[in-house]
Amino acid sequence: MRTKVAMIGVGCISGIYLENIFTRYPEIELVGVCDLIRARAEAAKEKYPSLLIYETMEDALRDPQVEVILNLTRPAEHFEVSRAALAAGRHVYSEKPLAATAELGRQLVALAEKNGLYLGGAPDTFLGAGFQTARRLIDAGAIGTVVGASAHMIGHGPESWHPDPEFFYKFGGGPMMDMGPYYITALVNLMGRVTETVSMAKASFPTRTITAKERFGETIQVDVNTYVDGLMRFESGAAARMFATFDAWYPQASGMEIYGSEGTLFAPDPNTFGGAIRIFRKDRTEEEIPLSFGFSTNSRGLGLWDMCDAIRNHRAPRAGYLQTLHVLDVMTALAAGGAHTITSPFRRQPPLREDAENTGRIDV
Repeated sequence: MRTKVAMIGVGCISGIYLENIFTRYPEIELVGVCDLIRARAEAAKEKYPSLLIYETMEDALRDPQVEVILNLTRPAEHFEVSRAALAAGRHVYSEKPLAATAELGRQLVALAEKNGLYLGGAPDTFLGAGFQTARRLIDAGAIGTVVGASAHMIGHGPESWHPDPEFFYKFGGGPMMDMGPYYITALVNLMGRVTETVSMAKASFPTRTITAKERFGETIQVDVNTYVDGLMRFESGAAARMFATFDAWYPQASGMEIYGSEGTLFAPDPNTFGGAIRIFRKDRTEEEIPLSFGFSTNSRGLGLWDMCDAIRNHRAPRAGYLQTLHVLDVMTALAAGGAHTITSPFRRQPPLREDAENTGRIDV
């Protein structure tokens, strides 16, 4: 049975969701779309004629056939859209982050639990071939006992390429809230839950100038920290560094390394589904490891498919609210600066089936 979904928000990220839902995830039926800018919804319908256009979000929530709301609005709007959907009795899968603050995230979780609904969200890149393979290697002891990790996302902000970049520098934005979900989600799936953070955070520049052609020359007031350097302690005792900034000119945008007693695993870019994995061993040999799972190309929507399968089979989703709230707790603590204790019931969910992409059977 196909799960019927309505999409709220038809911005930049919606294109890959639309493509994948219609071509890769036949178990999902996208019935309609809604956007404050109607032209965006019309463009989606022109490409996918079966879609309904909802004039308002309330119209989508009143449609009795809709089971799940796919929330692709801007970060500051995630909470209100998800809250309305949960209040209307709809399951929700949201783009990252779950909400702009941990407290708002907890309100969504409480509402989902009260109403007996599923609540999950991006990123789902950790379900791709790269990080599913990395997890199998680490779980099997390929680098021994994990003692630490290091991750970085370094760049000079999205205003040079994004057509509407202002939200990156407003409430709910910043490098940790924008890109941190990929990195922190990958780390907790490889290493378990975080118990403590300490960080320094600042905004290096009070304004940013847009150089993307759509709004060239406009000035953005910066309201969030854009330079965040932090440490995390994991329940296992391992430690990890996470550095995220929009304030530096740098040739290599991302990286992640996992350190073990027997070697180091060089992980793929957490914002991708595939990528190369290398292991450097204590005997100073190095090996590139072939990917052993499916979904090595841009597979956004994979977490939504998993959640829809979980709804049908009454199981926990892999990108459910325990994970997204834990990641939000960690990110907001790091982005705020200072020292924080993190408490969470989060536990890692089982890996995907290796053959999920080919068989259409996602659960083990």
